[in-house]
Amino acid sequence: MNEKAPALTARPAWKALHAHWDALRGVHLRDLFANDEHRGERLAAEAAGLYLDYSKQRVTDGTLGLLLALAAECGLRERIDAMFRGDRINVSEKRAVLHVALRAPAGSSLTLDGLNVVPQVQAVLGRMEEFTRRIRSGDWKGHTGRRIRNIVNIGIGGSDLGPVMAYEALRWYSERDLTLRFVSNVDGTDFVEATRDLDPAETLFIVSSKTFTTLETMTNAQSARAWTLAALGSDTTVAKHFVAVSTNAEGVAKFGIDTANMFGFWDWVGGRYSMDSAIGLSTMLAIGSQHFRAMLEGFHAMDEHFRTAPLERNLPVLMGLLGVWNTNFLGARTVAVLPYDQYLKRFPAYLQQLTMESNGKHVTLDGSTVDYQTGPVYWGEPGTNGQHSFYQLIHQGTQAVPCDFIAFRKPLNALGRHHDLLMANVFAQTEALAFGKTAEQVKAEGTPDWLVPHRVFAGNRPTSTILADQLTPATLGALVALYEHSVFTQGTIWGVDSFDQWGVELGKALAQRIVGELEEPAGAKLAHDSSTNALIKRYRRTDR
Repeated sequence: MNEKAPALTARPAWKALHAHWDALRGVHLRDLFANDEHRGERLAAEAAGLYLDYSKQRVTDGTLGLLLALAAECGLRERIDAMFRGDRINVSEKRAVLHVALRAPAGSSLTLDGLNVVPQVQAVLGRMEEFTRRIRSGDWKGHTGRRIRNIVNIGIGGSDLGPVMAYEALRWYSERDLTLRFVSNVDGTDFVEATRDLDPAETLFIVSSKTFTTLETMTNAQSARAWTLAALGSDTTVAKHFVAVSTNAEGVAKFGIDTANMFGFWDWVGGRYSMDSAIGLSTMLAIGSQHFRAMLEGFHAMDEHFRTAPLERNLPVLMGLLGVWNTNFLGARTVAVLPYDQYLKRFPAYLQQLTMESNGKHVTLDGSTVDYQTGPVYWGEPGTNGQHSFYQLIHQGTQAVPCDFIAFRKPLNALGRHHDLLMANVFAQTEALAFGKTAEQVKAEGTPDWLVPHRVFAGNRPTSTILADQLTPATLGALVALYEHSVFTQGTIWGVDSFDQWGVELGKALAQRIVGELEEPAGAKLAHDSSTNALIKRYRRTDR
C-alpha cells in the first residue's frame, strides 16, 4: 500500500497560493505589462526547438515562486528522477513508466529491475525499419504478387489516436504513393468507409492491440480478415496482408498472422504514451524510417530538458504548474488547444486522451478522495477555423478558458500571403484575449452608448504561445513530449496516478454483458435499471 502523503490543500505553498490569489484577483494583465516593460521577454523559456511565451498568463514572479515551492513540497524533482530510474510509479498497476526509453538513443541506458531496456527498444525499431524498407521498396508482395499500396491501421485509443495524429501532422513528409487509413470505431461504418475504395490485393492491415483481445479492435480485425478472404480466397492470404503490433503471440498466430511479423512493446508503455513505439509502425511506413528517427530525436531532446533543466526554466514544468494555477486558483475547467497549422488538426483530439485519461482522477496515489479539481477538459480546433466558431465564448463568455496557441515561423506550404495572415491572427488573438477593449476605447471609436456594452472585451484571459521554426518530425516529437511531461507535472502536484485508466473499464465490462442480451429473443429477462431495460427492449423490437 502506498504511504499516505500530506493532503495537498494542507501544504504551506498551497495555502500561500490561495492568499496570493486573493491579492492578485483584481489585477489585470494590462497592469502587469504596464508595470514591467520587459515582461514579454522575461516570462518565456526555450528548449528542444520550442519557444514558450507565458507572459500573458495571469501570474507574477511571486506566483511562479510559490508554484515552484509547491512543486518542491510535492517532490516533483524526486518523482522525475524516479520515472527515469525505472521505479514503479504507476502504483495501482505496479508498473514502471518508461515511455522515455522508446526514444532513448542507441547506446544509452534506462534500466528496469537491473536490465537495460534500450537494446530491446532498438531491436524492435530495427525490425520496423526493415519491414518499412520492404513495403516502401515493393519487395513485400501481397498474395497475388502485387505490391502493397494501401495501409490500414486497426486500433483504438492510444493505438489509433497517436498514429492518426502523427500521420496527419507529418503528411507533408509522407510517401504519397501509399494510402493510409485508420479504423478504430466499432461502428461498422468506420471500416466500410475506410476500405470502400481499396483493392484487397494491394492492402495491408496493421492490427494494433497489446493483448490481441481488445473488443473493438478485434471486431474490426475479424471484419478485415473476412473482407480480405472474400476477395482473395485461401486462409494463407492472411499472412501476406496482415501484421500485428501485440505481445500475444498465441492470439496473433491463431488469427493467421506470421509471428515473424509481430512487433512487440512492453507493459511499461501506456497506450496513450505509445505513438513512438511499434504502435507507430503506420507512421514509419508513411514517413520513412529516417523521419521517424528524427521524431524520436525530438522526443528525446525534450525528455533530457525535462530531466535536467532547473524547474524555473523547465518548459513542461512551467506549463504544468501554470495549468495547476489556472485550474485550482483561477477556477478554469477547460483548456483550449489552438494549433495554427492545418497539419495539426488532430492534435487536440490526441491531447484529449493524453491529458484526460491521465489526470481525470478522483483519488490520490494512496486512495484518498481529492477535495480539489484535477484534470481539466481539453478541446480545440485549428486556427483560423476556431475563430469563426467558439472564440466568441473565449473572448466574451462568462467562464475563463486558458488557451495554448501553437504556431510556426515558416510554413511547409508557402502560398502567397497565407502564412503572414495566419500568424497575424495568432498574435492578434493572444493580444486581444490579454488586453481586451475598454468601454472608453469603444466610445472613443464613436460607438453609440447603447452598443458600447456589446463591444467591450474584458480581456485578462490567460494564454500561452508555443512558437517553433517549422513543423518537422523532430518538432512534433518535442511538442508531444512537452505535453506528456506537463501532464506528469500536474499529476505529481495533484497526487494522482497519471498512468492508469481504470475509468474506462466499467463501461466496457457492462457492454460485454449487454451485447449478448441484445442478441437474445425479445422476451428474455433483463436485470438492469428501468431505463437501461427499456432501451434494450426498444432496441430488440427494432426491425433491422
